[in-house]
Amino acid sequence: MTDYEIAKSAKLKDIRKVGKSLGCKKSALICYGKNMAKVESITNNPNSKLILVTAINPTPAGEGKTTVAIGLADALKLQKKKVCLALREPSLGPVFGMKGGACGGGQSQVAPMEEINLHFTGDFHAVTSANNLLCALVDNHIFQGNSLGIREVIIKRCIDMNDRALREITISQEKLKNNIPRQDGFVITSACEIMAILCFSRNMQELKARLGNIIIGYDKKDKPIFAKALGAEQAMAIILKEALKPNLVQSLMGTPALVHCGPFANIAHGCNSSLATLTALNHADYVVTEAGFGSDLGGEKFLDIKCRMLNLVPGACVLTATIRALRHHGGAENYGEANLEAVKKGVKNLEKHIMNLTNLFKVNTICAINKFENDTREELEFVKNFCKSLGVMAVVIEPHSKGGKGCLPLSDEVVKLCDTPKNLEYVYELSDTLLQKTQKICQKVYGAKKVMLSEKAKASLKKISSYAKDFYVCIAKTQYSLSGDAKLLGAPSDFAIEIRDFEIRHGAGFVVAIAGDIMLMPGLGKLPAALRMKIDDNGDIQGLF
Repeated sequence: MTDYEIAKSAKLKDIRKVGKSLGCKKSALICYGKNMAKVESITNNPNSKLILVTAINPTPAGEGKTTVAIGLADALKLQKKKVCLALREPSLGPVFGMKGGACGGGQSQVAPMEEINLHFTGDFHAVTSANNLLCALVDNHIFQGNSLGIREVIIKRCIDMNDRALREITISQEKLKNNIPRQDGFVITSACEIMAILCFSRNMQELKARLGNIIIGYDKKDKPIFAKALGAEQAMAIILKEALKPNLVQSLMGTPALVHCGPFANIAHGCNSSLATLTALNHADYVVTEAGFGSDLGGEKFLDIKCRMLNLVPGACVLTATIRALRHHGGAENYGEANLEAVKKGVKNLEKHIMNLTNLFKVNTICAINKFENDTREELEFVKNFCKSLGVMAVVIEPHSKGGKGCLPLSDEVVKLCDTPKNLEYVYELSDTLLQKTQKICQKVYGAKKVMLSEKAKASLKKISSYAKDFYVCIAKTQYSLSGDAKLLGAPSDFAIEIRDFEIRHGAGFVVAIAGDIMLMPGLGKLPAALRMKIDDNGDIQGLF
């Protein structure tokens, strides 16, 4: 059966019963039919166990991190633990592009998969509309006389779709001197600042304050002009009013899941909302969350940004690895075929991620080997023994084919880890300069020997440093390599990483350092998933996965 067929055949609980199992009052649920609800959030920070699921650098097909997170949560439920998932919402860009949906797979999925992967409760549309309202207000202000003296506009429009044609656009600026058109462009909704602000805001008051602190542009003296100077924050907050509330759904086994916000980890911070995580921690004894792509991207940002911001320390960190990814990092041309020699070379990538988590961040770590059908016993045993030599246990799991039962060995060890003393150290201090923070991430986490700045990056850094003190740094780079070059596999060393530009997200409280050739607006591949999809007269969909 396909993932879609498995999801469609599942008998889901009424969402009110799912909420009741978490301890949510009926009055706290705003139902969207029988299977989805918004939750009126509680944001105090109890002493629950937070479990992060991250991964090594993936193949283009991904390594099943969300599937592992869901399978682990289901396994904890089978052990009679009170557990809740905290996951990100899918973006239509990847759904109709190459990656597909983001609801897990096989027997480890959150549902209703069809709705979650498509329009869900409208959160992405609200973010897109709020962002583009601000852009419209900026351009209208310029058209109507520009009393704020905006000379340079930096806020960009967004859309929730991979569309490379929108990376560069020309905007007419009527009534300005010489009527010189402005070169501009779109970013994908997941990478826009309002998505980050929605992720970080814990109540309406904080949301409005952060929206007002968005820098929309600069005047002729290069002084920043904020959205609050336009009075735009109230209207944006109105659009985001319902989107601020986390969404409650369930796994196929009935495990509660708060699915909220969807930033990508390669071009944004890659974590679900603070409200969803805190609400899950308030209601469950164990909360399983995941951060996008590898531990060098989403994992680092989860630990350096989100955990520091919310004063959280994960009780356990699950590092997801697959044999096929290790073959890939070992140079195998076909990573779908057994290749022990390639695995022996590829474990260098796994080793770097383990060392980062255990020696750099010092978090309790276990390796989960997500088993695929063509993995051999020799390959699996080699990886298990390799991890053991590094002082980390590795457990073979089968969440896709067996669901929670396939993750019971992992859940046993995770519970033990959560009962050991917790610790977390950060890569950089907030008092470091932006350049120092960037260098520390690149050198300590990625293993770069040198960090180079383009002339544009140097100019941007000089421009923003004085009003970005104590900000976090969020590096945008390829997910396929520890470096900024997708072709450098394994654990490269003696490489330089170039920062192409720095972009400030003042309302969100971080600076994006753009490395290599990464784009904030992805493009579609040669055969987008959209072209393989069909819908029949009854509304049943084929190809949505």
